[in-house]
Amino acid sequence: MSTKIATKPVPDSALIIKRKPKDTPGDRAVAGVSHVMLSIWALIVILPLLWTVLSSFKTTSEIFASPFGLPASFNFKNYATAWTSASIGTYFLNTVIVVGLALLIVMVLGSMTAYVLARFVFPGSKAIYTLMLAGLTFPIFLAIVPLFFVLKNTGLLNTRPGLIIVYVAFALPFTVFFLFSFFKALPHEISEAASIDGAGEWRTFFQVMLPMAKPGLASVAIFNFLGLWNQYLIPVALNTKEDQKVLSQGIGAFAGQMGYAVDFGALFAAVVITVIPVLIVYIIFQRQLQGSVSAGTMK
Repeated sequence: MSTKIATKPVPDSALIIKRKPKDTPGDRAVAGVSHVMLSIWALIVILPLLWTVLSSFKTTSEIFASPFGLPASFNFKNYATAWTSASIGTYFLNTVIVVGLALLIVMVLGSMTAYVLARFVFPGSKAIYTLMLAGLTFPIFLAIVPLFFVLKNTGLLNTRPGLIIVYVAFALPFTVFFLFSFFKALPHEISEAASIDGAGEWRTFFQVMLPMAKPGLASVAIFNFLGLWNQYLIPVALNTKEDQKVLSQGIGAFAGQMGYAVDFGALFAAVVITVIPVLIVYIIFQRQLQGSVSAGTMK
């Protein structure tokens, strides 16, 4: 007596074998050229930075005698000289305070403004967004003279709060422009679900929508930090008090205060001190750039 075993029919789609598409000669050529160009660009960026770091451990005579050679000894005398004698420590602290507070304020205000303009429709919303975009086209040097008199009349000239306010004003349009489309693309279903669960607008923004925007916030934070940290024209015109100067002013003054007797070793050490915070911030925030909106919605 024979028995038949029932088997489920195999769908035709399961029989289809997915094959990896073969690279064509054109694809391989483009990939090769891209790798070569990226390698050249990496060398252009890394070699000057490496040369600056090595020169920061040399004396001025060593730099002129052997510009591309290794230092005789790796000591931190130049860093101590730059930090104390050149007052780089004071300038560094001023820069951290000014840039840190300005970045915090502009990120909070910029994200809230971009969220409201992107998610809500009210009279004048398009006009406000247009004015924000217009702020991107306004050159800094045209506003220096009016800003000077505004800060002078309000008693904020040559002060940290005055410089922080100016930094926030010039970084806010870019922040709103960058985050507007990001908040616009977030699904409305998530905010509606938060509202159904009883969350108000503030809680929905800070606990639901803002965490989903981490990749965009990280990107705009890096751009703002680089722009504010390297800002030179605004502090030179509006912040001339010695104990209020920032790093860009301090390094410029240190390079020119000794005429032809510049301590190049200490100068390179000051440059390295200026670059290190930028690298640290990028290393911290670049991990957030690997996220995506879909990853945030799955949490």
